[in-house]
Amino acid sequence: MSILKCTNLCVSISNKSVCEQLNLTVEPGEVWGILGRNGVGKTTLLHTLAGLRKPDSGEIYIDQKNINDLRRKDIAKKVGLLLQQGEESFPSSVIDTVLTGRHPHIDNWSWESKKDLEIAQHALDVVQMSEMANRSIDQLSGGERQRVAIASLIAQSPALYLLDEPNSHLDLKHQMQLLNHFSNLAKNNNTSTIMTLHDIKLAQQYCTKIILIFGNGKALTGDTKEILNEETLSELYQYPLHKIDTEFGPMFISK
Repeated sequence: MSILKCTNLCVSISNKSVCEQLNLTVEPGEVWGILGRNGVGKTTLLHTLAGLRKPDSGEIYIDQKNINDLRRKDIAKKVGLLLQQGEESFPSSVIDTVLTGRHPHIDNWSWESKKDLEIAQHALDVVQMSEMANRSIDQLSGGERQRVAIASLIAQSPALYLLDEPNSHLDLKHQMQLLNHFSNLAKNNNTSTIMTLHDIKLAQQYCTKIILIFGNGKALTGDTKEILNEETLSELYQYPLHKIDTEFGPMFISK
C-alpha cells in the first residue's frame, strides 16, 4: 500500500511550471531524491506534497485518502516536513523544541507524557545533541540548529519524511549520519523519505528512486540507476556531464 500517491499533478510558481501531469507512487521502504537546478521549484514541489500549498490541478493521496479531506493534524501524523533553516521566532530550550514534534500525537489541551519525553530524548541521541538538551536554541550554531530540527522531525515519527536540503549546514560526519539514519528507517521500519539534494553522488548512494525537475514543467521519475545517466543529467543541469566508472560505482563529472 502506497504512503503517497499523486495523479496528474500540476504545480507552478510565479507563472513558471514546476511539473505537469506528474504521476508518482511512493511505497514504504523507498527513499526518493529530487534533483534540479536552483530555482526550478524543488522546494515548491515538496511543500505541495506536504499539503502546505495547493497544486494547480491533480490529486494527492496520503494512505489512500485525498489530502484535501484530511485535517492538518492527521496529515502531520503521517507526513513530517523538514523546512530549510530560518530564524527562530522566539528562544526555547532544545528539548522543548524537539518536543514540538510530538504535538500531532497529543490530544488537545494535554501535556506531553513521559513516553513523549523519552521519544524526544531518543531523537536527540540520534543527532548527538543530548548534552545540549537544556541549552537555548538561540545559543546554537547553524549546524546545531539543523540537527535540532531533524531531531524534532524524528520525534514526530511520521511514515513519510519530506526533507528540504537536509544536509544543509552540516559537516561531513553529521551529513552521513543523517542520511544513514533515514536510509535505515526506510529499510528497517518501512518508512519512506523524499528529499531535495544537490549532490548527485549522495542521490546515487542513498536514493532508490529519483525525481528530476527540469524547470520547464518536465519531470522524470524512476529507479535511480535508470534515471541518472549522462543524457538526463546533462539536460537537467544544462551542462555536459560525463560518466566514469570507479570502484565505488559510477560518478558524473563535467566535461
